Amino acid sequence: MVRLSYRFRDPALAQLALTHRSVGKPNNERLEFLGDALLGAVIAEQLFEVHPKASEGELSRLRAQLVNGQALAVVARELALGDELKLGPGELKSGGFRRDSILADAFEALVAAVYLDGGFDACREVLRGLFAERVTALRRSSKDPKTRLQEHLQAGGWPLPQYDLLASHGEDHAKTFDIRCAIEQPLALSAQTRGDSRRAAEQDAAEIVLAELLEKQRKKH
Repeated sequence: MVRLSYRFRDPALAQLALTHRSVGKPNNERLEFLGDALLGAVIAEQLFEVHPKASEGELSRLRAQLVNGQALAVVARELALGDELKLGPGELKSGGFRRDSILADAFEALVAAVYLDGGFDACREVLRGLFAERVTALRRSSKDPKTRLQEHLQAGGWPLPQYDLLASHGEDHAKTFDIRCAIEQPLALSAQTRGDSRRAAEQDAAEIVLAELLEKQRKKH
């Protein structure tokens, strides 16, 4: 039985959320799409509250840590979703109920089912309860964004970023700098920022690119 602190008025919604596409149609793919957006919004709100000094890029990176496939699969296992999944014969034989991607998708679909059944407030309450300790436990890294981005790219065997000065504005005592951080193919990611110093602008750009990279990896898995 799913260990969720919510009682469905329409149990069919919960059943649909736990029905994998390998069964046929209807399945949970549309619910997964909606649940992904709801989850992102609620987690963003929690992070905004708990980390008031974090930059936009840093908040995005923290959110990516919480809502990537592996992290959501952990939550799904805590809720025992694998025991209730409806899978086709092939997925049953291959142990699909243990697979991170299937569990994460089912969790997102269940989030949408709660929303459709009880409204946004009910969905928000369930998610905030599930993620409260996780959000609080996150620690902002002591490493600067450029270092974190470089380490992540090196670990993946990808090309390192290039930082370009696009323009500078203002008098010498109050200059601002436009910086672009770009990573070549196959990632093809870039961000443009403005800062009071080149270093500050580069750090902000690196933070945004790292957040985009983590989000791209999350969607891929």
